[in-house]
Order: sequence, then structure tokens, then C-alpha cells
Amino acid sequence: MDHDARLSRIETLWSVVRRAHEDDLSAAQAAQQELIDRYGGAVRRYLLGALRDEDAADEVFQEFALRFVRGDFQKAAPERGRFRSFVKTSIYHLIVDFQRRATRDRKHRSPAFEFTDDMQASLEQMDAAFTSSWRSELLASSWSALQSRESANGKPYYTVLRFRADHPHLRSPELAEELSSKLNRPLSPGNVRVLVHRAREVFAELLLANVEDSLENPSLDDLEQELIALDLYSYCKPVLSRRRGD
Repeated sequence: MDHDARLSRIETLWSVVRRAHEDDLSAAQAAQQELIDRYGGAVRRYLLGALRDEDAADEVFQEFALRFVRGDFQKAAPERGRFRSFVKTSIYHLIVDFQRRATRDRKHRSPAFEFTDDMQASLEQMDAAFTSSWRSELLASSWSALQSRESANGKPYYTVLRFRADHPHLRSPELAEELSSKLNRPLSPGNVRVLVHRAREVFAELLLANVEDSLENPSLDDLEQELIALDLYSYCKPVLSRRRGD
């Protein structure tokens, strides 16, 4: 793995959570915004799917953001579990609170989420949907990072891999012809195979770093289990194997 493919991980998400509740207001606000920017998409997507009402989803999301600003999550700690689980549980309780208010007000009743007194059963029911949203956000973030890297260093990994992903049935000669046109340079099928392979490696590194950031000092086994839980293991298996020295 060359240096260009390696991410410099400045801090984990848990360290950002801690910084989001420091006494230094400026640093805390910057950390709060970073958290919302990085995972607001996953939370919004999930809320819209769970509540099936844009206004209701926006209301719960705003409450989630407000609680960060207010400092309600300052007792969150990595030893209590994965960052993903922390966010999921926080959102679950906010949805429960919203449904209770909606039930009292007889407004915004969501057909997608039925309140139950058995909170654990409800949490398990919601888990798959939240995991899917989290997974989608990790993939979207990794694609965006790959695109930014291409803009910075000129290596066309994003263009090549995005085109390959969008046209999975094209044969190598057809792929080479199309990409030669897009990149304005001649590419042989062999050239394209090398580019696709390298692009997949860089994408996997970016994706693995995103997952790694959501865990506190994870071991390789921790990373593997989180990747499996998120159905992302197939993307990162070769990179993880190299880290193990396999």
C-alpha cells in the first residue's frame, strides 16, 4: 500500500464526540458541526424512512442536532459500544418521544413506526433499517472522498470505478473504449483492468478508514466484525487481509 492510498486519521468519531462537549465553545461547535456533517445524511435518510413524513423527520433531526448543541450527549463513551449503536439508540428514543407527543396531539401519526412499550423489541425491529442507512452513508462518503482525491492528484480512480460500477455488464474492450473517450487518452483493456483494480483498493482503504473512525481503538477483529455487520466486508477483505499480513 503506497502513501497516496493511506488516509491520515486525525481522530476517531468518539474523540470528536468528546470534543463536541468541551468547555471551549468554539472547538465544541466545530466538533458538533463535524458530526452532523459526517452522519447527518444517515440520520436524515433513516428518519424519513421510519416516519414517512418529511416534516416529522425534520423535526426529529432538529431535536437530535439541538441535543448535541445543548450537551446532552456528553456522557457518551466508547466503552458503551460502537458509535453507530450510540447514534441509533439516541435516534430511537427521539422517535419514541416524538410518537408520544404525536399520540397526545393526534398529529403526524406515522404509519411506519408503531409505538410499543417493549422498547427492546422496537429497537431490534429498527436496527436493520438504521444499519442500511448507516451503510449507505459510509459508501456515499467514501465515493465522495475518492472523487476529491482524484481532483487533488489527477489519478482517475473515481472516474474509472464509478463508470465500472454504473456499467457492470460492459466487457473489457467496451469499457476501454468508453473510458478512453471519457479520459481523453488511449487505454487498452489491460490498462483498464489495472486502473479498476487499483481504484478498488483505494476505495476500500477509504471505506475501511470511515468504519475505523467509528470505533475506539479497534483491533483487526473488531473491524472485521463491524464490516460484516454492515455488509461491507466484501469491499474491504483484501485490505484487511494485508493488514493482518495474510
